[in-house]
Amino acid sequence: MRMFDRLKSRWGVSNSGLILILLTFALGGSLCGYLARKILLLMDLPAGIISVIMYILLITLLWPLCVLALSRLTGQYSFFTQYLKRILKRFSKKKSN
Repeated sequence: MRMFDRLKSRWGVSNSGLILILLTFALGGSLCGYLARKILLLMDLPAGIISVIMYILLITLLWPLCVLALSRLTGQYSFFTQYLKRILKRFSKKKSN
């Protein structure tokens, strides 16, 4: 329970907002994995290291899109746009150092 309280205070959301955010994360990740598998089937790659690399690449590219699309449905779009901007900023800082 303490973990959820810390997340609520860190993100500045209510109980219902936290539930919607966690739901969006869960559904976004599941949708992302589902779509990546479907795309790999369409690509008809043989099983092996290439298909694993492609799966990881697809998940990396699809996850932000899936989360943003679902966040519109859950009403958490502004939270996720800010969240993704913070992630992008962290990656760009590490890259420039």
